Amino acid sequence: MRKIRVLLPAAALLAACNPQAAAVAQDNAAPAANGLPFQVTPVADFDAPWAMTFLPDGRLLVTEKVGTLLMVTADGQQRSTVSGIPAVSSAGQGGLMDVVLHPRFARNKLVYFSFSEANAAGLKGVALARGKLADTPPCAVAPCHPMLTNVQVIFRATPYVEGDGHFSGRIAFSPDGKYLFFTNGERQKFDPAQDPKMTLGKVLRLTPDGKPAPGNPLAAKGFHPAVWSYGHRNLLGIAFDAKGNLWEQEMGPKGGDEVNLIVPGRNYGYPKVSNGSHYDGRDIPDHAPGDGFEAPKVWWNPVISPGGLMAYSGKLFPQWQGDLFIGGLSSKSLVRVHVNGTNAAKGDQWPMGARIREVEQGPDGAIWLLEDGGDGSQGRLLRLTPAG
Repeated sequence: MRKIRVLLPAAALLAACNPQAAAVAQDNAAPAANGLPFQVTPVADFDAPWAMTFLPDGRLLVTEKVGTLLMVTADGQQRSTVSGIPAVSSAGQGGLMDVVLHPRFARNKLVYFSFSEANAAGLKGVALARGKLADTPPCAVAPCHPMLTNVQVIFRATPYVEGDGHFSGRIAFSPDGKYLFFTNGERQKFDPAQDPKMTLGKVLRLTPDGKPAPGNPLAAKGFHPAVWSYGHRNLLGIAFDAKGNLWEQEMGPKGGDEVNLIVPGRNYGYPKVSNGSHYDGRDIPDHAPGDGFEAPKVWWNPVISPGGLMAYSGKLFPQWQGDLFIGGLSSKSLVRVHVNGTNAAKGDQWPMGARIREVEQGPDGAIWLLEDGGDGSQGRLLRLTPAG
């Protein structure tokens, strides 16, 4: 049974169970001393968590890489495993990935999630599925046995290939709820990002039933009918801002992590152009004006290894309304990108002392993080509130 850490000051908690991290916790407990603009409160521990979403009553659904979906109260004191998740291939970068509620969840109880799977030939890819959430009994009290019923895979990447990398699998609904956007990584195969017949290395626009959305801009040019934009690498964050702009972040190769404003029908260049290089040292031409490719709004070299992406619209941090927040994996940081309309610029990069996989906004405007746990530790759920 997992240990749960509940609403203790960060310094006391970490000093008790991880003395080497006590200095980081002390910084979090005294934000005025180090300039951090938020207080960090650990809530619970998980085994390699990947994504989270809030239910209307404030509880959370949290995915773990191995293939477990958990329902957790906002104070971390109660959790239950949600049954109904299909078999997951969790080798390498695979696993149970994103989880998102249907915009009309209060009425239809539909939960969407992504995961990597292997087919009968042993080839792998990312799948999009949905099911109806049922609490039996209502999970405000224990014991609780939540489940997903009528689970269906509604979309699979094309094609499935060998390997365990760059699945992507992020999900976002359009503000009007009519369309679902789904990211497919290029699976470390490079050229599929430019192949019009494949969904790999693409942002896809689907109906809520998982069908290619009518009117996608490249279908008439011979592309797979679901493709919305292409020329991407490993797309690990996608989110709409309050003005309806669609933002995406992706890991570059050796250098060149990106934040992109997604424009329908555009080619974002990979692997023909990138502000990074191949891992074997071969150069990739940088983005340049007039090259015919859509350039990133922000890029990093050295990299931040971006995880989740969130567009902030809450009231607890009014100075950051409209900005993007990114989890930093290898950089062990929380990254803020300042947004001004359709333009963006680097903001803050705060050291967090652990790989940050996911960023979400809570119902009250608090910022919630999931530590990746990819360094051998358990990944914590953290709640950030204003300092002081």
